[in-house]
Amino acid sequence: MSDSSSPFASPVRAAARDTSGAGAQPQAQSDQHVAHSAHVGSQPFVYLGRQPIIDRSGALTAYELLFRGSAQNRADVTDDALATAQVITRTMGQLGVPAVLGRHHGYVNMSRELLFDDIVHLLPPGRFVLEVLEHVHLDMAVLERLAQLRREGYRIAFDDVSALTDNLRRALPYADIVKVDLRQTERAALPALVEAIAAEGKTLIAEKVETSEDFEYARGLGFDLFQGYFFARPQMLHAPRVRASRLALVRLLALVASDVGVAELERELRSHPGVVVQLLRLVNSSAYAPGRPISSLREAVLAAGTRQIARWAQLLLYASGRDLPWACDPLVQLAGTRSHFMELAARSLAPNDAVFADAAFMTGIFSLVHVLVGSTPAHTLERLGLAREISEAVDGQRGELGMLLRVAQACERGDDRLAEALVGEAGGRFAVLTPALLGELNLWASAWFSAYADG
Repeated sequence: MSDSSSPFASPVRAAARDTSGAGAQPQAQSDQHVAHSAHVGSQPFVYLGRQPIIDRSGALTAYELLFRGSAQNRADVTDDALATAQVITRTMGQLGVPAVLGRHHGYVNMSRELLFDDIVHLLPPGRFVLEVLEHVHLDMAVLERLAQLRREGYRIAFDDVSALTDNLRRALPYADIVKVDLRQTERAALPALVEAIAAEGKTLIAEKVETSEDFEYARGLGFDLFQGYFFARPQMLHAPRVRASRLALVRLLALVASDVGVAELERELRSHPGVVVQLLRLVNSSAYAPGRPISSLREAVLAAGTRQIARWAQLLLYASGRDLPWACDPLVQLAGTRSHFMELAARSLAPNDAVFADAAFMTGIFSLVHVLVGSTPAHTLERLGLAREISEAVDGQRGELGMLLRVAQACERGDDRLAEALVGEAGGRFAVLTPALLGELNLWASAWFSAYADG
């Protein structure tokens, strides 16, 4: 349940909507001259809301985790993906799963773009339920993704259901849990709605339970679980904001990209206590811990694995240390949009080549690192030891990755003719990057990286 109420069958909102600049495409800007916005003092704490979900006897079974931007206990959500990403990073890396959930499960809201994103896999499937927001259009692409996530062990909940629509009937086989909004559903229609969903073997949650009468009525209808102000308003949790060193994160990403061994990763991490704190919290918060708390750095690296470490470093890199909120930081927007655009384009060129897609993402990230550290691409790359293909793409724009970088930069400037000309120059499999597809990928990329800002 998001804090706002709207029916499950409400009109679809565009995935790449412009919300106060949070998902908007960065304006054309040189990599060497990224304008800085006015300094905005960061808050010393991060905040998180949690609302209990109880069973028929009144026992606590789970929490829904909710975005809170300040000490005021209200949502203020303008971008669903950004809000959820902050919930994930704060739960996994700053507050920690034991402190947030104890022994219980956590429900996390999922927009369409986050369902398809790698960030989902930071959540251990044994501890978290993915709650599909009411405005997500359940087309075949989404349903296939839900089926994949369920095969990986995740449980799927549909949020804010208020009617048994054709859309919902078609999607029910792909869900485990259905949350019915008591405020939005006509009382006369509730019995038939509950009966139809229960007949499909789904767990039923009554949400927006605000009075004892609501609880007794819903329990009488056969609901399994309950959530609402009658039991508790969202509780507020907070922790000191932890900022990791950007240079440490850059170096860590470079080591992961170079496929180094555990010993070298461990040596690098020892030099950066802030990153170590984040990593230990991540691993001890998750299903990767081998049945006991992990205290050594080597154990943490082995338990998380390089893929998880890379995800975490990417999540932190461009949104840490600048004391600017996401929507005000042009470097964050540019880096995020570029890296994910290149990843999506690489997937279009080679749908079954995950290594190429990862290299494209890393090329996008490292194409702006010299701006981050105030140096030149050549000097910055000397110290990173990146794979040759990535280095040549960043410093010289050579190879297929270099061409993808040129196409990305053309799209950032809104120069469709140049982008089309570059695709024609590359030829071969680049022909799949039609103007229509480039426009679509750009929209997705613009919306996506809001998920990777934490503050």
